[in-house]
Amino acid sequence: MAIFYQNNAGFKISTDGTTYVDLSDHVTSLTINRQFDELDVTAMGQTGHTFIAALESSTISIDFLNDTATTSVMQTLNTLVGTNAKFKIVQTQASGSATISATNPLYSGLVLVNKLTPVAGKVGDVAVQSLTFTVSGAITVASTGTW
Repeated sequence: MAIFYQNNAGFKISTDGTTYVDLSDHVTSLTINRQFDELDVTAMGQTGHTFIAALESSTISIDFLNDTATTSVMQTLNTLVGTNAKFKIVQTQASGSATISATNPLYSGLVLVNKLTPVAGKVGDVAVQSLTFTVSGAITVASTGTW
């Protein structure tokens, strides 16, 4: 059984389509929700509905610790809000690197950075934001690649 302890997921996002900013050390929660539209292809004579997967409509939910430093959470996301940006996610990464394999695949694609919560919370709270980005297109899952 390959049960594992979840505390090393990695998240990178690109500000220019080529260079990625690693925000992993500011992520407290990360969820990929892969979802597909369903098309009913039930034919005459069948006793139950039959469906096929259609277009992907996935989301990525991330909780960030806010940080205003250069190339950190706030500056990176403020630059990207309202645009599509390339992302990379790995299940396990250690010390900023990851070995991509069948058991530690690389998830990548585009997300629409369609919302930010730059100011939230009350006195004494840690500055955080919980965001859900819509995947623009489809998520690619690869067992090889560069983190």
